Amino acid sequence: MVNPRGGGGGQYRGRGSFSAPQRRDGSVPGQRQASRSPSRSRGGGRGRGGRGNQQASGSTNNQRERLPDEKASGARGGGRGGGDGRGQGQRRGVNQHHHQGRPSGNNPHRPVIRGGLHNASLNSRGFGRPVQGHMHQHYANHVLPDPRRPETTGHQQASGSMTHLRVGPQGAEPQRGGVEAQQSRGGNGGGRGGGGGRGRGRDGTPEVRKIGYKTLEDLLEKEASEVAITLSSSTGFKNLLDDDMRSDLVQLVCQVLCKAFKSRIDRKIVLHLAGIIKDSQFFRNILPYHVTGMISDCMQARRQKYPQHLRNIISLLSEVLNMFPQSSIQSVSMLVALLKPTINQLRASGVDILDNTEQDLERVQGLVDHLQEKSREGTLRSDNYSFLAADEDAPPGEEDFRMMSIYPTIEEFRLDQKPFLRPNIMSQSFPNARIYLDTHFRLLREDFVRPLRDGVRELLRSQHSETADGIPMKKRRFDDIRVYFDTRLVLPLCTPSGIAYKVQFDQRPLQFVRWENSKRLLYGSLVCLSMDNFESFLFATVTDRDPKLLKQGQVHLCFSSDSRAKLASIQPSDSFLMVETTAYFEAYRYVLDGLKELNENDVPFQRYIVECNTDVDPPAYLRVEGRSYDLSSIMAEGQATIAPFNPLTPHAWPDEEKMGLDESQLQALKLALTNELAIIQGPPGTGKTYVGLKIARALLENQQAWSNGSPMLVVCYTNHALDQFLEGILEFLKEGIVRVGGQSNSEKLKPFSLRELTRAPNFRKDLPQHLRRAHHEFHTQMDVAKELLKRQTAELECSLRGILKEDYLERSMSPEHWDSLCLQPVFNGFDGFQSVGKKKPSLIAEWLGIGFSFFMQGPQLTEASDEDGEELEDEKLIDIDEEADLIQAERIVVDVEHESNDWKKQRHEEKNIADIAEQMLAVNLNDAESKEKSQAHQENWQIQKHQKKKLKQMAIRELRKTSAMNRNQERQIKDVWSLSLKDRWRLYRLWVFRYRSYLRNKTLASEKVYQEAAERLTEIQRREDMCVLQEARVIGMTTTGAAKCRHALQELQPRLVIVEEAAEVLEAHTITTLSKACQHLILIGDHQQLRPSATVYDLAKNFNLEVSMFERLVQVNFPFVRLNYQHRMRPSIARLLTPHIYETLENHPSVLKYDNVMGLLTNLFFVEHSQLEEEIKDGRSHQNPHEAKFVVALCRYLLLQGYKPSQITILTTYTGQLHCLRKLMPSTEFSGVRVHVVDKYQGEENDIIILSLVRSNLQRKVGFLNISNRVCVALSRAKMGLYCIGNMDMLSSVALWSNILYILREQGQVGHALTLSCQNHPDKQIHASCSDDFKGAPEGGCDQPCQYRLDCGHVCTRMCHPYDAEHKEYKCMKDCLKVRCKLNHRCPHRCYEDCGECQVLLEKVIPSCQHIQKVPCYQDPAKFVCQEPCQKTLPCGHPCKAACGESCSTLSCTARVQMELKCGHMQEEPCFISKDPKKEPNCRTKCGTTLKCGHPCPGTCYECCQGRLHKACTHKCQQTLVCSHLCREPCVRDCPPCSDRCENRCVHSACMKSCGQPCAPCNEPCEWQCPHHSCTKLCHEPCDRPPCTVPCNNTLPCGHRCIGLCGDRCPDKCRICHKDEVTEIFFGNEDEPDACFIQLEDCKHLFETTGMDQYMNLDKDQGAELDQRAIRLKDCPRCRTPIRRNLRYGTHINRSLAAIEMVKEKICGVTNENKQRQENLALELPRKENFKKHLPKEFAFLEQKLKIKGLSFQQLCHFENLMTYLESVGKLKALKADFMKPFLDEFIPFSTKLKEVSRFLLDSGLRFSDQQIEDLEREMKRLSYLAELNVRCGMSPIKSRIYSSEIQQLREILEDTLPFSEGLERKIKQMLADLESKLPRSGLGITDEERVMILKAIGLSKGHWYKCPNGHVYAIGDCGGAMQESKCPECSAAIGGTNHSLIQGNAVATEMDGAEHAAWSEAANLANFDLQNMEE
Repeated sequence: MVNPRGGGGGQYRGRGSFSAPQRRDGSVPGQRQASRSPSRSRGGGRGRGGRGNQQASGSTNNQRERLPDEKASGARGGGRGGGDGRGQGQRRGVNQHHHQGRPSGNNPHRPVIRGGLHNASLNSRGFGRPVQGHMHQHYANHVLPDPRRPETTGHQQASGSMTHLRVGPQGAEPQRGGVEAQQSRGGNGGGRGGGGGRGRGRDGTPEVRKIGYKTLEDLLEKEASEVAITLSSSTGFKNLLDDDMRSDLVQLVCQVLCKAFKSRIDRKIVLHLAGIIKDSQFFRNILPYHVTGMISDCMQARRQKYPQHLRNIISLLSEVLNMFPQSSIQSVSMLVALLKPTINQLRASGVDILDNTEQDLERVQGLVDHLQEKSREGTLRSDNYSFLAADEDAPPGEEDFRMMSIYPTIEEFRLDQKPFLRPNIMSQSFPNARIYLDTHFRLLREDFVRPLRDGVRELLRSQHSETADGIPMKKRRFDDIRVYFDTRLVLPLCTPSGIAYKVQFDQRPLQFVRWENSKRLLYGSLVCLSMDNFESFLFATVTDRDPKLLKQGQVHLCFSSDSRAKLASIQPSDSFLMVETTAYFEAYRYVLDGLKELNENDVPFQRYIVECNTDVDPPAYLRVEGRSYDLSSIMAEGQATIAPFNPLTPHAWPDEEKMGLDESQLQALKLALTNELAIIQGPPGTGKTYVGLKIARALLENQQAWSNGSPMLVVCYTNHALDQFLEGILEFLKEGIVRVGGQSNSEKLKPFSLRELTRAPNFRKDLPQHLRRAHHEFHTQMDVAKELLKRQTAELECSLRGILKEDYLERSMSPEHWDSLCLQPVFNGFDGFQSVGKKKPSLIAEWLGIGFSFFMQGPQLTEASDEDGEELEDEKLIDIDEEADLIQAERIVVDVEHESNDWKKQRHEEKNIADIAEQMLAVNLNDAESKEKSQAHQENWQIQKHQKKKLKQMAIRELRKTSAMNRNQERQIKDVWSLSLKDRWRLYRLWVFRYRSYLRNKTLASEKVYQEAAERLTEIQRREDMCVLQEARVIGMTTTGAAKCRHALQELQPRLVIVEEAAEVLEAHTITTLSKACQHLILIGDHQQLRPSATVYDLAKNFNLEVSMFERLVQVNFPFVRLNYQHRMRPSIARLLTPHIYETLENHPSVLKYDNVMGLLTNLFFVEHSQLEEEIKDGRSHQNPHEAKFVVALCRYLLLQGYKPSQITILTTYTGQLHCLRKLMPSTEFSGVRVHVVDKYQGEENDIIILSLVRSNLQRKVGFLNISNRVCVALSRAKMGLYCIGNMDMLSSVALWSNILYILREQGQVGHALTLSCQNHPDKQIHASCSDDFKGAPEGGCDQPCQYRLDCGHVCTRMCHPYDAEHKEYKCMKDCLKVRCKLNHRCPHRCYEDCGECQVLLEKVIPSCQHIQKVPCYQDPAKFVCQEPCQKTLPCGHPCKAACGESCSTLSCTARVQMELKCGHMQEEPCFISKDPKKEPNCRTKCGTTLKCGHPCPGTCYECCQGRLHKACTHKCQQTLVCSHLCREPCVRDCPPCSDRCENRCVHSACMKSCGQPCAPCNEPCEWQCPHHSCTKLCHEPCDRPPCTVPCNNTLPCGHRCIGLCGDRCPDKCRICHKDEVTEIFFGNEDEPDACFIQLEDCKHLFETTGMDQYMNLDKDQGAELDQRAIRLKDCPRCRTPIRRNLRYGTHINRSLAAIEMVKEKICGVTNENKQRQENLALELPRKENFKKHLPKEFAFLEQKLKIKGLSFQQLCHFENLMTYLESVGKLKALKADFMKPFLDEFIPFSTKLKEVSRFLLDSGLRFSDQQIEDLEREMKRLSYLAELNVRCGMSPIKSRIYSSEIQQLREILEDTLPFSEGLERKIKQMLADLESKLPRSGLGITDEERVMILKAIGLSKGHWYKCPNGHVYAIGDCGGAMQESKCPECSAAIGGTNHSLIQGNAVATEMDGAEHAAWSEAANLANFDLQNMEE
């Protein structure tokens, strides 16, 4: 069989199938398998292949390294028999999920596809049937690329399609060897290609070449980072490592690799590169062979390079061994063994071996010996093993700090011994730099390890003592850790930084936690998870924190690299105990890593930092002779500029006045510019930031002196301080600033953030090529893995949203439990009624107690309901920066590129999950109340809203529980329906855990790929960031950011570093910020304010951990300058700080000019009280409601004095007080007032500060109020007024507070009450000691009335108020007394409102009509619109219905009139519509036609297109189906399969399918047994025993004898107790005393057995009525309920069911045949080109429908018909697009009718009934004839006008609205035949045969024929271009043209020769040739 198109243009020949033994999988060798083993292909043919197959081989080159089963086919593509048209033949016998070139373990039979040079040009021969390319692609979409080989995107590279590359030694380009790749046109699906023809991969990418010699040489000139990135992301380099190499190339590769390994910032990139090398043929085979061959190498040029080459090889071995000690030990040990004799023999032969070569080799040998020993011991199990030399400075028995794990170890948790620690030396120097680094490393590590270690130890001890003291674990409180119980891994999540996990913990013990303000589970916090009492554990950090999710017990975690390796063994059902340490682990980790990496010789400023030398040198760059600074930019305004001078010359400096600085500020400036390490202390308000900016500006203006290309680094402790400092720099430096970190709140700095700069439109275009390439490759890998992971986790996500259907849980149940579940007890509703006509509820929902029947039985669980939601706040409260948010803002450093907030994409993804959830879930608890789709709520008996809510809440509560049955308990269960509801839920949770485990295991591979790609992409993004940072002049970052970006800082090597807030930074943070290139360090801060915060108090106090480098150097008398003049506080406030905190602090004159605080007698006051504090349950915070109320009342009082909210700040010393304050401060009243914790207000100031000290307790504990640093900050924030409230008696026990209070009492500024003074009545004073006292001044004044006379004459009604003294804003609420008009009408408004015009209604005469109307007083009656009815008559004759004053002409007449429509029907329409010919209404006349089914048509004239396309019949079928249900479909020829839930069931199980689907027969043994007879058949087979006739001997519960028969179920009726019911005559023998009865199980009706037996046997009687012999179940004689369950009549039931199943199969079709038919339709659909092109939406709709699994035969027939008709419509649309010009009136009817047909086909009621098919056929014929006529007219417009009468006759018939009858069709055919000679189809006025003869006679090629504006054809010779003008001989129109340009109106005559472009245009002329059909 030959296909001329080849699926897209190619030929193929197929060889028939042959007999062969069946394989294990059922397939036959040689036959095509759609998803497993495509047939062998041998090239040939033309076609475009699908992208999805493995490339074929055109030669045998480069196949030495391949496995035998991986050889490529020797083919040039291969028709449709196994290639994709580009030479991409696929291996046979390989499962589609193993495309990466690895052997498949699933298929033992894998024939090799052989091929070679000799058959490279042969035609393809395929075995078996062709398979379309897109089928293959479907499977390829589920294959991930190899994580370590990014280029293998699911297919094996062809070896023959890539020419053999010989790499020249001197940079020559690759040479083609052997055989040129030959072109071919194989074909699977269309397209050119062959066995390597163009070397296209399955994804369409060009085939990859090996990297060349010249490229490697060029890389030697690049930076190490660029070399590493290029090699790591290069597919060509991987190919090179696996191919043969010459010796000189081996040398070059080793040299380049050593260069790459020098990159220290790209760790993951280098690690990935090392992994490629160790697994390559180069490392395992080529390099050992090369080392051995070095001895015998005679080429002198190469031997001269051997000394350096040997060093390169040793360096390469050392690097690989250090990164992969376990997996590379074998290869490295072999190479080391080969190198030793090689070096010896080379030295003996005269080669000069470099110094240290042998020592380096011995060092590597030592590592190899060490690792081999560990391997023998069994301790070398992974590549995470680390080894370092011993530290001579470490104490005996202690390891080098560089060998210590940053994470806690098992030994630390288990062994009760103290770690070795040195204190931070405060009074003298450190012995050396190593001990300095060791000290800070151990202290810092201990600071975050100790709380976790001690907490875990306490936890383990409490577990042992739990039984002793009786306190449960969940109620215990631990000091050092926070504990979360029953923690489970739920779901992997894709984040930009890698894989995170959604984790669920038990939130019930944490109901008291207010997550918005809690410090629990903050971003970056370290958690430790264990499920074996910390014998083993996992570490993770918090990556995302949403308080809403935390309330539900959910948090997102990212696991450490070591812990990620263990996740593969973790199951979702595994329950962990999770503990959290309070320390911010991320900051610790990066600093500790930095300390370990810091070489002691690279510690900058060792003279001062380590040796504590106080003799400070100038910066190194200033020591150069001739240096000078120009300080003109920082001179005071109005001062004369000064000449540049040498800053090291003291007398050259200008004085304070010229500089605009005070004395101490000028000293600080001098110190900062002349000392290489400068310390500046700035007490509160002294302007240390101001001085810092002066210093920064001076240095930046003189950047040429110090820069040398490096930037200035500005480091601050907080984001706020950093923003403030950089904004100051921005004032004088408009570009060159880069702000690192994403937590900036400054809009000014937004354009300078690193995130914005790297997102600039042209940023990526300007990046180096190697970064762009690597970014694209790694990002692509992430996207591929992410999409696959999304699909894999979608079901996992859905399983969390509600109750899973039983079908999905079947794999998680035992067979016994599945069968038991399916045996659901019958529930018939209540009161004897049974709900009919709706889907039955899900079994699992019923079983779990949330179905309909359980609701009717009453609630089963008695646990508390969650109906009470959160408290609703009456009004919105002010926004207070929650402490959790503030802490996180400082922690989040790196600018994460978040996912795009594309709401359409998110909505689409959510919809996909929702669709999956609908399929999976029996009850979806995520749905909104109104959209619940639970089957449990779809009964006839409607469940009310509150009842639904009750069920839903119960289900949510149960799902949140984590307890489940264990396997032993599960095994003991026989009947799942007998369990209590509580146990059912426990069992359900066990099944769900198993199901989630199954899903979880599927995601592991994708997670690994995504994580590795994300890590490498992160490093590429860091390199991209470096491109920005290297161009910056100023770089700003926080200390945390500096620790995280330390590698970038080491590479940037900033010479000048300014640290703001340096006294708040731990010394370890500061030292890791500095690089060895730093020449100038300026520390600005104040160690007497806030100090660094340490987690462990013991380390802070006893080991001096909280002492910053700033403070330590000040303590050892290092030179520093203190700023002495404060510019903030009024003197009375500043007096609190001296001499108690600062010895001296001078006041600047500006602070003497402040006004007194209004409304208060004093500007400074401390209110004392004794009200006790309250402890916050979560954490160690406190609150004091008394103080909170007083503070809020005072704030309100100050606002009433006229102060702006921005002038007032409330400070508190504890975070717990923040929430207490917020609850008292509605935003309508306090918006703009700032409320902060003291620690977070460092560096801030405000006019008025109100301070709440909180602490007040009987134990007299003051907490950190005894720390002078914090007290200093609290008391130094106010400028004008400071008001403090606290327990001063308790605080007086602290020396500092005692001194402060002594001064306050001397001045009368402390007491029990604050005196309020009325501004308007100074003699009125209020003594406020509590919040209620402020009620005496309700408006901020006093209790006197205001009595101010307003401008309106009224008196102000308020109480005395100081604000709005002039009453300009006051609104008088009294009645207005003004007269508004001449008639003395008074204003009805309030006094403050505008009176406006007088609106009193008066009777006035309207001049135009003389009517009397009610008109407003102010209005002229001439302008009033009279509202009397209009008396005029409209032009149409109807009376006008408008008002008298309105214009009649502007209204449309709405009178209903009879109107004749175009269809001829009459109907009532508004008059104005009947007069408008353009407004043709839809005809509403009933169609009334009797359809072929015999029923009247339900449509209207319009809906049926005037009887041409009738609407589907809606008559209800109501026939009884074979299953006994009623057919609910509208009128159909053949009833479709029943859609109700199948009700067939037996004693063993129930069918869960829909009724129309075939039921699986029950294969359990028959249960019909009694002492007299026994059935030996299976349950579904007719029984082989007779019914038993012996009466039953059982006794009923009432005590009477059973009235049933032996072997039958006992009836629940008694002959005595229910005499009337039992003896009611039905068959006739019921009243006999020995009558026995049988009760039907389906309807519970009772029948006498002999009569019932006779009734059931009627179908055997050939003379019985037809009704009794029909194929259907027997039904109850009383209620007609089908008899489905009854052992006595099981034979009759089974015989009927077997017949019914045969009928079902006939209706639905055989499953396999339906599946094959569906696949064929899916393959056929893409071939419908016109359908696809012109009806894309409809095409996509049908494409989706054909993807639905399990379509029935009738559905497939429907879709096949729809596809056929839509393709026909598409063809008509194609004709319209090609030949019918739009907007021409003559083509409008065609478009209209085409739309009608399309609408008809897409109507939901379309069922392709006989009537509809007949209508469609007629209308399609009409449209085809009309299209033919339009095409002829369109191609010959001139002739169509000549024969317009004939054409018009045709149009009248074809465009008519009547049905197109057969008679009309015959007439149209005849008329078109008559028209053929006059108006032929070609449009040329000649027949097609004549046209061909003319073309042959003239002999011109395509593109030489043209036509004039009137359509007359002419030809142009030569090149075909117009060079002269002429006249058309037929119509005298201008033709031709000049300079190859046609005259306007002329065009190419496509209808003559098919050309679309003129022949002369070479570029355009390509379109005149069919490139797909060109011969070679």
